[in-house]
Amino acid sequence: MIGRLRGELLEVEGSMVVIDAGGVGYEVLVPDAVIIRLPMIGERADLLIRQIFREDGVSLYGFLLPFQRRLFDLLLSVKGCGPKVGLSLIGQVGEDSVASAILAQDAKTLTRATGVGARLAERIILELKDKIQEEAFIRKIESATPVRKVAPPADELVDALLTLGYRRSEAESAANEAREQSGDLQDQIRLALRLLQR
Repeated sequence: MIGRLRGELLEVEGSMVVIDAGGVGYEVLVPDAVIIRLPMIGERADLLIRQIFREDGVSLYGFLLPFQRRLFDLLLSVKGCGPKVGLSLIGQVGEDSVASAILAQDAKTLTRATGVGARLAERIILELKDKIQEEAFIRKIESATPVRKVAPPADELVDALLTLGYRRSEAESAANEAREQSGDLQDQIRLALRLLQR
């Protein structure tokens, strides 16, 4: 599986770019939001890749940010939302706006993307609301945690839950139970949120 491509940007045509990595030119489909932030042709580009295998071939989809790729993966899990629609949502609405619209149950914002009708927008909201809440929580933790830290402070999980509006007693209870089930912070976050949503 190709997870990342780093090399010379050779060509940009519509939503497709070609990157020379190790002497091989890779065709990569990218959202509009990525196109406008790419370097000039001939300069070095660095893309996170999602490789998708289908009966008619293999396609590469490129992103600049880990959250863009994670959101793309989540969107593909929704019936009727294929790669083209996923790129359209991220490229035309923006990853942060898509996430905010899902959390706010704002179907109208999602329908601004090409290929997204009212019914699909409602299905995306219904199926992804809880997952996007987890993603928002993880991003909040990641932005507040210095990269050099190996293990977060014991109360960081509780503090993050408090910022989301949970009471201290329920936050501490959920955090303690989550820590018993996993030593990984991201797993703890997901577990704690599930416990609190019961």
